[in-house]
Amino acid sequence: MPSRPLTTAELEEKLDEVLDPVLSSRRTAAGLAKALTAFARERQDFIIHWVDVIAKTNAELAYQFAARAPEALRLMDLSGIEKWIVHAMDVYDKNGLYPGCSAIHNVLAFTTELRAAARGVAYADVSGVLELFLCGLSGRQLKINVLEPPADAAPAQARDARGAYTDTGSLFLPAHLALFDTRDDNYRLYKAVVAHLWAQTWFGTFREQLSLDKALRRFSDPYKALRLFHALETVRLDACLAVELPGLHRDMTALQAKRGPIRYSAQWQLPIRRLQQPQATVLDTHELLEQLYPGEVPAALCYQGVLYPDRTEQAMADRIAREKNGFRAKLTKLAEDMHGKLDTAVDDEAKTAPRSRRFSMKRTPDRERPGLFNFELALDGKPIVPPANLKALLDSIVQDLGEIPEDYLTAAGDGGYRAEEVPEKNPENVWKGTYHEEGALLYNEWDFRRKHYRKNWCVLREIDVHPNEEPFVEQTLNKYAGILGPLRKTFEALRGEDKLLRKQTSGDDIDFDALVDGYAEMKRGMELPQRLFTKLHKLDRNIAVLFMVDMSGSTKGWINDAERESLVLLCEALEVLGDRYAIYGFSGMTRKRCELYRIKHFDEPYSDAVRRRIAGVKPQDYTRMGVIIRHLTKLLDDVDARTKLLITLSDGKPDDYDGYRGDYGIEDTRMALIEAKHAGIHPFCITIDTEARDYLPHMYGAVNWTLVDNVRKLPVRVSEIYRKLTL
Repeated sequence: MPSRPLTTAELEEKLDEVLDPVLSSRRTAAGLAKALTAFARERQDFIIHWVDVIAKTNAELAYQFAARAPEALRLMDLSGIEKWIVHAMDVYDKNGLYPGCSAIHNVLAFTTELRAAARGVAYADVSGVLELFLCGLSGRQLKINVLEPPADAAPAQARDARGAYTDTGSLFLPAHLALFDTRDDNYRLYKAVVAHLWAQTWFGTFREQLSLDKALRRFSDPYKALRLFHALETVRLDACLAVELPGLHRDMTALQAKRGPIRYSAQWQLPIRRLQQPQATVLDTHELLEQLYPGEVPAALCYQGVLYPDRTEQAMADRIAREKNGFRAKLTKLAEDMHGKLDTAVDDEAKTAPRSRRFSMKRTPDRERPGLFNFELALDGKPIVPPANLKALLDSIVQDLGEIPEDYLTAAGDGGYRAEEVPEKNPENVWKGTYHEEGALLYNEWDFRRKHYRKNWCVLREIDVHPNEEPFVEQTLNKYAGILGPLRKTFEALRGEDKLLRKQTSGDDIDFDALVDGYAEMKRGMELPQRLFTKLHKLDRNIAVLFMVDMSGSTKGWINDAERESLVLLCEALEVLGDRYAIYGFSGMTRKRCELYRIKHFDEPYSDAVRRRIAGVKPQDYTRMGVIIRHLTKLLDDVDARTKLLITLSDGKPDDYDGYRGDYGIEDTRMALIEAKHAGIHPFCITIDTEARDYLPHMYGAVNWTLVDNVRKLPVRVSEIYRKLTL
């Protein structure tokens, strides 16, 4: 039986208790209470609950919500009201009290937008499908970033795809699409936008050496020229998609038909036919741009998005420089590996013969894809099959340049090139001035009370650990000399493990089980099977692990010493094993100062510089974990490895003095760990907190954490735990 509605007096009593800080003799809760008496008990309880939740953030905002709640109850269901609350709280978080109250007051406008959003599709709801769809397309691995609407924008304000674009490394998509009347059509619009932006990167919209940005400056109206170029390229890319993805292209054509046909003048008919030829390239688009510039620009297609030549060229310049260095470095390693193999296959006279040690590239037209080419790598004139990572790099370079330039084919020798020198910054000064200055990264934070993310709430910086010149590493190695040898041997054995593969067509020994089965089949009149051998196959440890080390103030003293000793022993063991690993420390103070301390990068050798940074690890401030896990998840996501581990070394639960403690900190950290798991990363926690059983199973899961109850055993136990995790 439903509970009876609360009376005016009962409602007033509850509101008085929650809103007391903003009430006065002139402003009372009586009017608010009276307006709520017309509603059922369930709805009254719902409003009282949210008044209480909002008041914990700001009492004035809670009062304004209570004043507008009756109107909202008449306009929306309870789920819609929750969205309205979350939207207003996001505005308050980012812009302050006045804009937050304005968002509360605009309940009617929000309701209108919410109804429009109901027929739309949010990127968050289809992200998994779109990411898989993009992954299945050719070319370099592209990432998807969401274009967040302005803080004060209503849910469905960005209804179309006009803001979507690519910088050739990522696709930038709107957070919500509601252009069409059905969710199915809006979902298909998302796929059409992804396909069109991918086509720009794959079919060479930005490939040629001619700078689009410079080309547009030749015209009196560069913006008109840009829109015209985009319209021409869209015609060419649509023709490419009709061949490459005919089913999706039919969907794209049907979607545009619902918006109305695009009218092209008679002057466009011949250019359209030229651009639709299989051999057409972006050079044709540039030539036609000069011809058609005096005329009108056709309307944009619904999935067309926009072009940002400056952003694209900057992203390409950075990638081209980075990939050239990486390509030459991989050629160096490939040359060493290939000549090492040759040395075992030739006689002594041939070994002494001079070798050219030259790479070359043969380009042949792709018969199935007119206008594209296949590239064959050769070493000393002999064709070779490049390893997968080099092949991916080669393909990415061809996407940008259309070829492999001659100077890319010179393997880098000693000192062949170095990363560009970056002026050193004093870690103590990076927080001076506004926290939005260059180098700051913004991350969401999960508010479990609102059941919603606080957008761009935490400000994070990566800074280097101050190196310490004291001989801490040497002292640790001496201290643990007795166990270091056995530890290295254990990890060495792990590296050398072989797996016995059975039922092989060729191998090192006879598979007697397969032979017996085959003999029985042969006696029954069947042919003797081919797979009668066993082969030893060395396990490929395709593992990347990132260690996340607690540097909060609570680690001061012998806990800090134990953490540093653990890192020393781990590095010594992992250098033997050969797994890729990185080490970062973390601490901070409030959401505006989250600090990640670089100790060792994935691509950095275990050098004296790393050893000095380990020695320099020291206690800092607080333990805000969610933002750190989200950033490290992003770093791990960029690493190409079959198995990815995120191992936390900590002495306590999440904590920060601005309210990031208790359930709030635990729930945000748990949500960040769930996000990491969805990204294919396996989190694990090693803790020395004896109270860990109260919260770690909830955060990490029942089996993804372990307690080291004696901190003095931590250095040895960390290495043991790692070995078991990666078996």
